[in-house]
Amino acid sequence: MKKTDATEPIVIAVDIADAELSERLLASLSDVPGLRVAQRGEPADVVVVPADALSAADADTALTRRELEVLVLMAEGASNKAIARRLGISVHTAKFHVGSLLDKLDATGRTDAVAQAVRQGVIHL
Repeated sequence: MKKTDATEPIVIAVDIADAELSERLLASLSDVPGLRVAQRGEPADVVVVPADALSAADADTALTRRELEVLVLMAEGASNKAIARRLGISVHTAKFHVGSLLDKLDATGRTDAVAQAVRQGVIHL
């Protein structure tokens, strides 16, 4: 995950097909301290989408907080043993999380998982 400076605003994008709703939401967000609305095509820290856009398949592939922690450590090049040590879990549990990440990201290996996560905007390097 990208670490941000406390003074750096959170960049938010809105991906809603209903133009009127999108404009109303953008207008209300534009005055919120600590937030900045992303320009079209600009990477964002958060994307707002309609709730019905989230399918059951998304829920099956959503990463848990622990998987995100493991993914960040994988991106740093940490081994399963190092991941286990840093997170205070067993090596077996670290391997389980890595395997789960590979499945959810449809990756062929650790490097591919990190690359997929970056492409999907899950983590920022």
